[in-house]
Amino acid sequence: MTETRKLGRSGIEVSALGIGCWAIGGPFWAGDQPLGWGEVDDDESIRAIRRALDLGVTFFDTANVYGAGHSEKILATALQGRRDQAVIATKFGGTFDEQTRQVGPDDGTPEGVGRAVRESLRRLGTDYIDLYQLHINGLPIPQALDLIPALEALVEQGLVRAYGWSTDFPERATAFAEAGVHCTTIQADLSVLRGSFGVIPVADQHDLGVIIRGPLAMGLLGGRYTAESKLPEDDVRGLSPEWMTYFSGGRPAAEFLNRIDAVRDVLTSGGRTLAQGALAWLWAYSGRTVPIPGCRTVAQVEENAGALAHGPLTAAELADVEKLMGR
Repeated sequence: MTETRKLGRSGIEVSALGIGCWAIGGPFWAGDQPLGWGEVDDDESIRAIRRALDLGVTFFDTANVYGAGHSEKILATALQGRRDQAVIATKFGGTFDEQTRQVGPDDGTPEGVGRAVRESLRRLGTDYIDLYQLHINGLPIPQALDLIPALEALVEQGLVRAYGWSTDFPERATAFAEAGVHCTTIQADLSVLRGSFGVIPVADQHDLGVIIRGPLAMGLLGGRYTAESKLPEDDVRGLSPEWMTYFSGGRPAAEFLNRIDAVRDVLTSGGRTLAQGALAWLWAYSGRTVPIPGCRTVAQVEENAGALAHGPLTAAELADVEKLMGR
């Protein structure tokens, strides 16, 4: 396949596969609710990011709030001396205390953008961010549009190359794209199992890139979990907040395990692993998608990057999956 894709109308070229950097941030909390994916080995995280670069992955997606700033710092360390080979996306809107790793209320104000970008630049050890994304999924549209002048100013100052919104609401993505000259992406939750299909037509209409979070269904499509699996309570999936549909009470939801069984044979055809098949489905579904599976280990990076060699599902395989899923 063409191993690169463009981030919409910005023309910024990235590898067709990115790396999501939520998990490498390590623990952070909202009160007693864990928001991270458990303890993390920073040295292994750094090796994983460098291995991704070696394998042709150039796109790294983080957020200021992941690990309360820790994810950005780890990414900076891993990219030292190789910043020019990487396209860095981060997000704003979350507030937190770097010491206690507790998150605070969302800040979707123009003043908040100005503060957050400088803090992210400091942690990332860089003088520009390639893609800057609003991280408040349900921010009311009028408030989001109030941020456009501040974001355009960051582009003019050379601090940011382009921006977008991480939102699953097509009407929000549409409003941002219509108002923002340098708005170039939507980030949405989508996997072969379920997700925000409605953002794809918006992206087609406005020439936006679609960054896919949750492409492996929070790990379910990695193929390691069964109905008996129980995730630890220091993992965001272990205490399963209500938006976490793939897991309930720390266990994989039976409905989604059944869906995986239904499409397993198609996804694993041609020697793909289940995870590689799930990524291949996303590439086949739309030429605009850039999935960003999370990776904590070199082995995970190698498996996910291996999907690039197989490329997208064929049109016939895609049709088979859609039929099996009843779509």
